[in-house]
Amino acid sequence: MNKKEIKEFLDDKVIQYNNPKFIESDPIQIPHRFTLKEDVEIAAFLTATIAWGKRNMIIKNANKMMELMDNSPFDFVMHHKTDDLNKFEGFVHRTFNSQDFKFFIAGLQHIYKNYGGLENVFLKNSTSKSTQSAIHTFKKIFFEIPHAQRTEKHISDPLKGSAAKRINMFLRWMVRKDFAGVDFGIWQNLSPAQLSCPLDVHSGNVARKLGLITRKQNDAKALAELDTSLRKMDKTDPVKYDFALFGLGVFEGF
Repeated sequence: MNKKEIKEFLDDKVIQYNNPKFIESDPIQIPHRFTLKEDVEIAAFLTATIAWGKRNMIIKNANKMMELMDNSPFDFVMHHKTDDLNKFEGFVHRTFNSQDFKFFIAGLQHIYKNYGGLENVFLKNSTSKSTQSAIHTFKKIFFEIPHAQRTEKHISDPLKGSAAKRINMFLRWMVRKDFAGVDFGIWQNLSPAQLSCPLDVHSGNVARKLGLITRKQNDAKALAELDTSLRKMDKTDPVKYDFALFGLGVFEGF
């Protein structure tokens, strides 16, 4: 396929997958349970944090996280007592355990109390063309309170070479307004044009087959290459193609 044909092919796949049916089998269903802005963004952030491995287990464990926070994530983050965290004991999703979960509650409280919330941190530190430096700064702020060193691995840093798939996915959920009922678009002061595609093994493999990237590793350099290719196809909403790349890889084995 030539470039025009690739764009037409991917545009059709975006329409196919960017619709409410996508929610049924995707972790994005967890934040869709909430209506309060802060509940949505906290549920989305925690769900995205554990979004690796089998999707059914991600959904199951993200649901468990919400239950442990009494299905009121913002209220729990802001008003929990130390003893309330005891019920987290035994929670685990792959390498994310109860110790990590407890710190994430503290880190989120720190962000909301001292920085005006998650959106404010990313808004202040994004550039006109990228949110990648904002992710780096967010990680620094999130971990500026006492924490176990092991927990730092659960937030990636694009300035240290990571594609930061999970936090880029979280930002897509928050910033991109798709009018199809999937992405929330509740952070209206950031633009979809600033976002980077959540790059993982599925989207990466499809992107290589289509000639959108040449780099073999799914890292920050590959992400920059993919961003450049996707912005040539749609400079205002490049990450819409995440639906196409992911759908082709996961559902069609492209």
